[in-house]
Amino acid sequence: QVQLVESGGGLVQAGGSLRLSCAASGSIFRAFVMAWYRQAPGKQREFVASITTDGSTSCADSVKGRFTISRDNAKNTVYLQMNSLKPEDTAVYYCAAYGPASYWGQGTQVTVSS
Repeated sequence: QVQLVESGGGLVQAGGSLRLSCAASGSIFRAFVMAWYRQAPGKQREFVASITTDGSTSCADSVKGRFTISRDNAKNTVYLQMNSLKPEDTAVYYCAAYGPASYWGQGTQVTVSS
C-alpha cells in the first residue's frame, strides 16, 4: 500500500510560480513511475507530466517549457515546478504512482488569477 500526500497548491497571479510536492509512504518509491494530473471544473482529468524510475520525463504540450517534474528518491517525493502560470492552469492537481498497482493522492488546488 502506498499513500500519496500532495502539498504546495494555492492562489497565485498569472505569471507566477508554484512548486507542488507529493510525498509517498513506503520504501519502494523508487520502483514507481510518478505522474501529475489535473482536473479543472467541468473538465476531465488530464495528464500533466510524468517521470520514470530512471528519471526520464515527459509532459503535456500545454505545459511544456513552463512545468518541470522531478523526483527525490531519498525523500520519497516527487515535485512539479510550475512557472509562468496561466489562468487556464487553474485545477486540482493530483499525484499518481504507477507500479505493481496504481495509487492516487487526494489532490491540491491551484488557482491562477488573471
